[in-house]
Amino acid sequence: MDVFSFLTVCMNPALQKTLRFASIQPNQVNRTGDYRFDVAGKGVNVCRVLTQLGKKSLHLTQLGGYLRPLFLELCAGDGIAVKWVESKSAIRFCYTLIDGQKGNITELVEESEPVGEGTEKRLLKAYSEALSAGPGTVIISGTMAAGFSDTLIPAMVFRAKKRGRRVILDIRGRDLLNSLPLGPDIIKPNLLEFAETFIPGMVQGGKLRGEEEEIREQVRGVCRSLCEKYHTRIVLTRGVQPVWFTEGESFGEFPFEPLEPVNTTGSGDAFTAGLASVLSEGGTLEEALAEGVRCGRLNAGLVKIGAIR
Repeated sequence: MDVFSFLTVCMNPALQKTLRFASIQPNQVNRTGDYRFDVAGKGVNVCRVLTQLGKKSLHLTQLGGYLRPLFLELCAGDGIAVKWVESKSAIRFCYTLIDGQKGNITELVEESEPVGEGTEKRLLKAYSEALSAGPGTVIISGTMAAGFSDTLIPAMVFRAKKRGRRVILDIRGRDLLNSLPLGPDIIKPNLLEFAETFIPGMVQGGKLRGEEEEIREQVRGVCRSLCEKYHTRIVLTRGVQPVWFTEGESFGEFPFEPLEPVNTTGSGDAFTAGLASVLSEGGTLEEALAEGVRCGRLNAGLVKIGAIR
């Protein structure tokens, strides 16, 4: 097996259709000739950007159904190295609708089919094999397809840390809560996902409640407590707002100049790739944040998702 510097893991692959309209008229037929079709899933996006940054990266996932050859063909076209296991689960579709007139970017996401019996066992075996290829950094992103157990991601974190690998988690909810005691180096949900996981009373109707300063103080307190208890570092992306980060007892924000986006889908994944690339080279957290922001901005300026060029 080739030697890789990064292993990206996502248990919920997707194919993404992006459609760009001059304007979208409700309750009417809307047509466009401006569209593209890409391989997707958060881990794929991270791996694609790492590859575009010149990093040797491997993506691990589960695949099934008649669209698997197309998924692998699109990965090959983007230079993404893939290790996969049979799941007998059809690959889902996701859609991004871009309204040029209003500037709205709408994501439509299909839920996954349950994976077949034995998929988790095969995936863990493949994961251990991939760890043997020498990646210094393991990045686990996104939700899991139905049919996987709550112990899967914690088991992956445990195996990676046991081998001395750096672990970055862009996950949320129970998967994140169960993985924290295993010592991930970085957790990187967005702010809403963080609040849903650790401060659910702050979220109402899918939005944060309260004034920004009140939210900041609550989040800062929880972040410091988690960092002290689990010896991790926390990075919270907030869309076009400055990134919040916690390292030890230090809570700060990393500002950046917003831009008029073309398509923000995958920008968080591009950020993760940039962050990981600098940390792997021994850079400081703030240097890594700067590269994460740069990659996220480059992605937002493109129609293609999870890409910087």
